[in-house]
Amino acid sequence: MFKQLLLRLSKIVISTLKNGVDSKVNYVCRNLSKTQAAFSVNLPDFIKLLFSLLILIMMISPKKVNTTFKANLDSGFGVQANQRGGRFVNKDGSFNMRKEGLPLLERISFFSNLLELSWTQFFTFILLFYLLANVVFTLLYLAAGFNDLQGLISITTWGKIKEVFFFSTETFTTVGYGRVNPIGDGAHVISSLESMTGFLSFALVTGLLYGRFSRPRAYIAFSENALISPYKNGIALMFRMVPYKVNHDLTDARITISAVFMEMEEDKPIYKFYKLKLERERVDTFSMNWTVVHPIDEESPLSNFSKEDMKQSDLELYVQVNGFDSIFANMVMVRSSYTYEEIIFGAKFKPMYHESPDGNTTILELDKLNEFEKISLPES
Repeated sequence: MFKQLLLRLSKIVISTLKNGVDSKVNYVCRNLSKTQAAFSVNLPDFIKLLFSLLILIMMISPKKVNTTFKANLDSGFGVQANQRGGRFVNKDGSFNMRKEGLPLLERISFFSNLLELSWTQFFTFILLFYLLANVVFTLLYLAAGFNDLQGLISITTWGKIKEVFFFSTETFTTVGYGRVNPIGDGAHVISSLESMTGFLSFALVTGLLYGRFSRPRAYIAFSENALISPYKNGIALMFRMVPYKVNHDLTDARITISAVFMEMEEDKPIYKFYKLKLERERVDTFSMNWTVVHPIDEESPLSNFSKEDMKQSDLELYVQVNGFDSIFANMVMVRSSYTYEEIIFGAKFKPMYHESPDGNTTILELDKLNEFEKISLPES
């Protein structure tokens, strides 16, 4: 009988998971009553069993978001939970996706990829391209033969190969020192192609350098973590950001935050986006650090959420900031995100600016952007 009782209870758990969140408790109570009558379980043991099962179901069920808060249907992201992998937006602001289905050369943009490389990666790429191009043209000259070139003075084969390589570099850059020069038809054709390749390459590199220097971008750093901190008579979600480049302050800076939750709808897990109400959504001048605050009150979709609730709901915060940069004389925009793993309960940020010793300047310490201290939260 005990085996049959466990089997009956396991079926109740499985069936309950298929129901919507609101109907779980009623479903459990109704079926457990039938189970008690069928197996004659004594009342105290049955009550313990009932509460244990209810706790189990509540633990594995995503917390229901405040239904009075209207979801954002225009996020542009997919909502099907079984079709999404990982976070929606990476910490660096890029979208967490990989596009497939077309040939690689149709999907990638060499220009944009070269603009996104770090300066070290960019100059490494330029150097490797320069060396590779000259190695290829050196092999072509060698295929044409040493006799097609005039002015080679080395008597060893390796010495002549080195002279041909450096002749290639001089031709590629159109320097042309003059001691080695082509005399055969094959070498003339190769050197003509190399000269054209050289000045076209330098034109492209010049455009890339200009694009990298002049492209508008928001030089804003975000704190590594978002915090749940005391706020007025309650608590609030907070994170911090700062413009870290000298002179790249923003005018009329604006921020929007969307919270992403996994919810059950029509017995299926889906993701919903909610725009969070902020203490301040814009500032006239963004030159200091800005602590962004979302009060967690009865109107917040995060109301009564614990750390475990955020994990079960697979919470992610999608942040977007834009403003006018006077150096670029253009609007700039930056994105970032925080997952439930990057939200710390019971902490507050440490101050990151102070007065200079002479009292004439404000010192903004950028290295303190991520510094916080643990603190007790008020009891709800």
